[in-house]
Amino acid sequence: MTFTKICVLGLGYIGLPTASTFATHGLQVVGVDVNPRVLATLRKGEIHIHEPGLREALEAALKTGNLTVNETPVEADAFIIAVPTPFYEDKFGEYDGQKYKLADMRAVTSAAEAIVPMLRKGNLVVLESTSPPRTTIDLLIPILEKSGLKAGVDFHLAYSPERVLPGQILRELIENARVIGGVTPASAAAGRDLYAIFVKGQIVLTDATTAEMVKLMENTYRDINIAIANEFARLAERFGVDAWEAIKIASLHPRVKILNPGLGVGGHCISVDPWFFVEAAPDLSTLIYAARRVNDSQPHFALELVRKAIGEFHGKKIAALGLAFKPDVDDLRESPAVKVIHLLQDEGATVKAFEPFKPDADLPGVTAVPTLEAALKDADAVVLLVNHTELCALTPERLAAMTPARILVDTVNGWAGKDWQGAGFKIFRLGVRK
Repeated sequence: MTFTKICVLGLGYIGLPTASTFATHGLQVVGVDVNPRVLATLRKGEIHIHEPGLREALEAALKTGNLTVNETPVEADAFIIAVPTPFYEDKFGEYDGQKYKLADMRAVTSAAEAIVPMLRKGNLVVLESTSPPRTTIDLLIPILEKSGLKAGVDFHLAYSPERVLPGQILRELIENARVIGGVTPASAAAGRDLYAIFVKGQIVLTDATTAEMVKLMENTYRDINIAIANEFARLAERFGVDAWEAIKIASLHPRVKILNPGLGVGGHCISVDPWFFVEAAPDLSTLIYAARRVNDSQPHFALELVRKAIGEFHGKKIAALGLAFKPDVDDLRESPAVKVIHLLQDEGATVKAFEPFKPDADLPGVTAVPTLEAALKDADAVVLLVNHTELCALTPERLAAMTPARILVDTVNGWAGKDWQGAGFKIFRLGVRK
């Protein structure tokens, strides 16, 4: 199957790099987003998200004329849905007395409905948004078939999850293996023909529900492994052991590789995807549910570490360094660092936060300042929440010159191995009993 023009719905962390990559490989691409600010930014040749190389890719795509942006879909050979699938903040399921989070699929539903008037025989529709099992079959097919066309017969339909790492998206879009699940073998083959335009990695064909499950399995596996690392940190603190040293030694075993503990899990994938399994089959997802509970509660564990360091919260001024969900990116979605700040403020502390990758961060209930100096200047304590390279590189001497605070709380082991005591600091580290 050949493609000349495609339409990408959703111009966020996945949709925009995908649209730009297709455009720079010769396709006519119409990028669609419902956010007027996003469209206005892109039309000026600017980007609304931080991702290495993305600005250059966007500029190249716009310069060729292959990429345009629009409020609504247009007729095309293929449609890619890459919209958010978060969970509801105010709706929960319940099984055996335990509440679990529910997927919010409204953006996927809206995108599919927007495609219906444009759908023609021979088209391909691909869902990339991470979704609960059977979403392609049970949600998309009934909507798209309102066009009068039959999925797998009149048009192709496939699920192909994004499997990229923030900070490496443009490279991994091309180099990583691609999974394409079709509602029919012909649909999977059509998806292969589309992504083969730029994908250099292996392209694996399967059915749609298997592809959906593969994505969820990958992130759920990681979530469970992070949860055990976080439990090890809690146990190490209880027993008077340095968790980081113990993990390093245990991982010398040839069949053991323990991840590092931290504040929990954030971002749009690992902190969300396991709930899709729990929602779809709560009776079979007890381990997955337990891991989610551990990681979601880890910010509370960090709160208690800060409490040990500074005692009474009321009236204390805290400099919180880092807001992103992981190092060296600007993605604040589901960030456990933000959750820690909310908890500190709930306890009566005044918190100024600095995020080097998003100094203009605008988050409800968070006072973000544009410079490191502004966060540190009148602090009583400094809490390292994200191990950004820039923040971990701070020396005791430089920090001592920037803040009157002499209490440090390191929740990510970013300041280990430095002579903080020699510079007059008292440091508390997550996973290490003080």
